[in-house]
Amino acid sequence: MGELVKDERGGLIRLLHGKGGDLAIPKPFERDIFLFDTHVAGTSYVGGIEEVEPHLHVDDRLGFFREPDNQHDAKAIIVRTADGTRIGYVPKTDNVIFSRLMDAGKLLFARITKKEMQGKWLKIDIKVFLHE
Repeated sequence: MGELVKDERGGLIRLLHGKGGDLAIPKPFERDIFLFDTHVAGTSYVGGIEEVEPHLHVDDRLGFFREPDNQHDAKAIIVRTADGTRIGYVPKTDNVIFSRLMDAGKLLFARITKKEMQGKWLKIDIKVFLHE
């Protein structure tokens, strides 16, 4: 049988197979794939959003968490800050594909692109990414 050996020259893994023959196999890599521009829905229903707003910054990473037992939307996706504070939801009109991806075990997240207080509503524009 062959044996795997790490090749320090280019981040490859070589498969040694028999006498002198080897096969270079690329190492797996990770990347973030941009999917969609949208906003965070429901921020006006979050108690204390005015206190959270100063701690939100452009390019902050936001976590997505499924909420399949949500009584209003079985495809609901909660949006949370890095410290776990719930700030709203992915809009219902945008969550069908995202919820399916997450239910299949894919990791989705967002980055803030813009934020603006509009009365009592904090409008947070985001870019949605798939981490692969």
